[in-house]
Amino acid sequence: MSKTVELAKALINLQSETPEDAGCQDLIFEQLQEHGFIREQLDFGDTKNLWLRRGESGPLFVFLGHTDVVPTGPLELWDSPPFEATIKDDLLYGRGSADMKSSIAAFITASQRFVKQHPEHKGSIALLITSDEEGPATDGTVKVIKALTQRGDKVDWCLVGEPSSGQKLGDAIRVGRRGSLNGKLIINGIQGHVAYPDKAENPIHRFAPALEQLVDETWDNGNQFFPATSFQISNIKGGAGAENIIPGSLEIDFNFRYSTELTADQIKERVEEILEKNSLNYNLSWRLSGAPFLTTEKTLINATQSALLKVMGEEAEASTAGGTSDGRFIAPYGIEVVELGPINASIHKVNEHVLVKDIDLLADVYQVILENLLVNQ
Repeated sequence: MSKTVELAKALINLQSETPEDAGCQDLIFEQLQEHGFIREQLDFGDTKNLWLRRGESGPLFVFLGHTDVVPTGPLELWDSPPFEATIKDDLLYGRGSADMKSSIAAFITASQRFVKQHPEHKGSIALLITSDEEGPATDGTVKVIKALTQRGDKVDWCLVGEPSSGQKLGDAIRVGRRGSLNGKLIINGIQGHVAYPDKAENPIHRFAPALEQLVDETWDNGNQFFPATSFQISNIKGGAGAENIIPGSLEIDFNFRYSTELTADQIKERVEEILEKNSLNYNLSWRLSGAPFLTTEKTLINATQSALLKVMGEEAEASTAGGTSDGRFIAPYGIEVVELGPINASIHKVNEHVLVKDIDLLADVYQVILENLLVNQ
């Protein structure tokens, strides 16, 4: 078993459900301390944030990742304990195996081997590891990158280890992500008896035409990098739990995944226009999870594609698909961001797994990326 696989297993065995780190960051530091990485803990609230850096000069390359994982779900549905890394049929099983402890293990060994072979490399290498990516993500990467920028630490390139691959390792890299805008809407009505609708006002009935308009609205047509913006209701709640009561209010949670053709403010304005046009009595609050971003500079993209060609034999599709990642907090600072990690088919699922061979291949790709940027360029 390779050192990278051993490290992935050791990380999986630590039960680091958001926002717990469970010792993962200590393990990472132990592996890199003797290779010249200096530790700094930039914790906020209950979130642990590890900043490891080797070197003081630019350019600065950062591996970005998270040690926290989502809950396991019903344990009886797992074929093996989710926090006991298990290898079976060339697959490594365990919560976080794909998202994203195997990537972190590959960060470590790629950095170790690179430093050993190129001790006088130019620039600096750093790891930014948070324990709150799967949760609210309010005290993790978003605050660390702000603190680093304020004190003058300029990051040039950031590689996020999120599981970007589809059918096989390296078939896709993320060069951007759609924005995510959440809304919480309350439609106010008047509660009453179902036999006397004239004495009540049903908020569900009142909202129905507006809902149809929101669903049918063409928000944009996307562009060459992003699909069209989508609107989805995620939760809806109304009623007092009795068959004979007209509800007094209706609560709706919804989400927009939006392209660079729109801004969050434009979406808000158009939603409120629809609600006003339908003469609704409502309360509406918004939460911006992240604005869309797109890496257009080619230095990091080219270094990544070159590494994939060397290790995997072919380049990747450059994609903006999928959900959000902590890359959304990095890109606004003018930093080139690329996401590259394992196959994502099993993430957040029971029996999450990753191909054992892919863990070693990923470390090889990461090492070549470092060489392309900090040696060969």
